Amino acid sequence: MLPDFRIRQRDYLLDISRAITEELELNRVLTRIVRVSAELLAGHAGLITLRDEHGGWRIASSYGINPEFLKNLNPLLADIPEHGDPARFALPEINRRLQRITTAASMGLLTGVGLPMIAQGEVVGVIFVFRSYRGRFSTEDRNLLRAFASQAAIAVHNARLYTEITRQKSHLDAVLDSSADGIFILDPGFRIQRFNRACAHLTGYTAEEVLGKKHEDVIRWLQREPGLTLEEAEAGGWPLAPQATIYTEGDLLTKEGGTISVGIRYAPTLSEDGHLLSIVANIRDITKFREAEEIKNTFISIISHELRTPVALIKGYVGTLRRDDAQWDPNVVRDSLAVIEEESDRLARLIDDLLDASRLQAGVLALELSEVNLVHITNQITKHFQTQTDNHTFEVDFPTDFPLVMGDERRLTQVISNLLSNAIKFSPGGGKVTVQGQVRFEEVIVCVSDEGPGIALEDMPRIFDLFYRSNEASRKTKGAGLGLFLAKAVVETHNGKIWVDDRVTDGARICFSLPRN
Repeated sequence: MLPDFRIRQRDYLLDISRAITEELELNRVLTRIVRVSAELLAGHAGLITLRDEHGGWRIASSYGINPEFLKNLNPLLADIPEHGDPARFALPEINRRLQRITTAASMGLLTGVGLPMIAQGEVVGVIFVFRSYRGRFSTEDRNLLRAFASQAAIAVHNARLYTEITRQKSHLDAVLDSSADGIFILDPGFRIQRFNRACAHLTGYTAEEVLGKKHEDVIRWLQREPGLTLEEAEAGGWPLAPQATIYTEGDLLTKEGGTISVGIRYAPTLSEDGHLLSIVANIRDITKFREAEEIKNTFISIISHELRTPVALIKGYVGTLRRDDAQWDPNVVRDSLAVIEEESDRLARLIDDLLDASRLQAGVLALELSEVNLVHITNQITKHFQTQTDNHTFEVDFPTDFPLVMGDERRLTQVISNLLSNAIKFSPGGGKVTVQGQVRFEEVIVCVSDEGPGIALEDMPRIFDLFYRSNEASRKTKGAGLGLFLAKAVVETHNGKIWVDDRVTDGARICFSLPRN
């Protein structure tokens, strides 16, 4: 049978061993160690000072010590020299300083015992216990205390590793969640293990809803570009190397049944022996890329068509006039030159509109501001258009007190011209085109209406988009889809608004507003 004291010592050592395996939170480990240390050495109080990765020392935990007294101890440890082996130089110096402050503070009534904490050859810290008697330790006592301090050092070392892993995990979580691209991670069985905030925004699923689910249950395609899916690639033996990524692109079904255009790149992580550990997938919204590609294709199609007609006419008339085997009547020459001039003007307007569209998209459209008389501008433009059509009549209806506005006269002339041009173009049967002005408290409103077939409901949200032309318009009228886009951009640059009046059932009515001040 062991004496009671030995049994208690053994129990204390077992308690620290349990702390190593049961507790990984550093502060709680330190609190348990310093309490057990004080009881093991029959002390009144104790503290633990730890060595950080940069070589500094700090008091990390205490037991039975007044907090005000601790404030005086920390400065004593801050300048411990860090040269050579800490076990040979720093530990004896720490023990010496703590012994000195203990004797001075207690007027010789207390002494201290320092237990160096060393784990895997690395100095972790010192356990220092204050007690009222000196006492000698037997060989068995010293072995027990040495084992105890080693176990305590291992506990602290493990808790520090756990704290560092937890910190790194939190950092990784923050990085993943702050990423603008969606990132999700699959296990070797293709089950979702991580699902960041951007993924949730793209798909409509929360992380809680998808964790543990199969990849194919969450990533569902409405339509997909040619190529292998992740499941198809895996069935064919993928991955054979860490660089063997897969890229899939298409329209993804969201939780609510909608779609979003995305591209997903899958990258494997492999163990040293080539076994699949996980798959990191990067998912990106490519809607704008597709829109840009669509705009580019539309631009090429429309512009090539719009350029071909005037160029062909100009070339045809010039070729005819240059024939050496014919003598042309002056009237024929004059009419031919008029067509050439008209088509050249059309080309110049198209080029100017394209340049303006480019400037607007780059955000560099400058305004030359002055006081503008919209009534005068409208009268001048309608007179010009009246000479170009016999099927339409024009009515200008502005109140007599219609105020001047501050704006760019050339640009606002362009807006009204584009609206009138569209009114004529899309009412091929003729009729009345009306320009009406209204005065409000903070703004003026100008509306252009025609008596054509009107604007289809499904086209209304897009008629101000760059290069947009309805199917009906594409078949029956010429144009590049620039006029309303430019009109909208100019009006908004003036801090105004432009819209389609959807209350009109006979014909079309487009209005814009400008601030009075």
